[in-house]
Amino acid sequence: MLRDFAELWRYRELVLNLVIRDIKVRYKNSVLGFFWSLLNPLLQVATITVVFKFIMNVKIPNYSAYLLSAFLPWTFFQMSLLDSSMSILMHGDLVKKTYFPREVLPVSIVISNFVHFILAMMLFFVYLLVLGTPILVTWLLLPFVVIIQLLLTLGISFFISCLNVFYEDIKYMMTVLLTVVFYCTPIIFLVEQIYYSDRIPTAYQGFILKFFYLNPLSMLMIAYRKLLLPPFNAVGITDLGLRWGYLGIAAFTSLIIFLAGYAFFNSKKWQFAELV
Repeated sequence: MLRDFAELWRYRELVLNLVIRDIKVRYKNSVLGFFWSLLNPLLQVATITVVFKFIMNVKIPNYSAYLLSAFLPWTFFQMSLLDSSMSILMHGDLVKKTYFPREVLPVSIVISNFVHFILAMMLFFVYLLVLGTPILVTWLLLPFVVIIQLLLTLGISFFISCLNVFYEDIKYMMTVLLTVVFYCTPIIFLVEQIYYSDRIPTAYQGFILKFFYLNPLSMLMIAYRKLLLPPFNAVGITDLGLRWGYLGIAAFTSLIIFLAGYAFFNSKKWQFAELV
């Protein structure tokens, strides 16, 4: 595996060129450019905020900020997986005719989406300052969470991009599965709402919270909120704080998924030319 990493590093300029090309192609002949990438999540967040805060009467101050703090990382995760699922098949001619480490393709896709994520987060910080959110020392820990999510996203992307070469149903399965994962991850709701809910039996609340805390993706969404925003105290709900031990488990799990995905991809990558 170290040899594969070393070879990937030697082809870093190819990764950079593919990232630049992807960004240029995405915004070719577009007046608003990058802001089109923000339009979809912003419209969804605005709609969800209206429904939950004004119709369902969710009494959480600055609910849109809590929603965006998880929705932007989710968008990066979702788009990376959907785009990487087709990364090998889209470059079939290149795979057949040119020698290069095949992992360059899903890596460039994830990095391209990562650039959009970083730009979106920079605008989110401006939004927080406009809302009057105080600058928190926990913002300094944000790169740690971002790196964990990048490892997790890369690992899953390796699995998906590889498997989709053998079974093209994967890209369709991912669209359906990601919709399910979205509603099973604390993005449009907070874990505190589960903990203080009077509609969920007490016997199940602990199990559901454990599921969220042990799921690395869910734990990352929780961590973004806890690091970016100050603790809240809404009516009947008190902030539970960040569980650092579970964040450590998420970091370890994400690293394992990354290494396993990379090893799996490399075990199959030289078969791609025969299948694309």
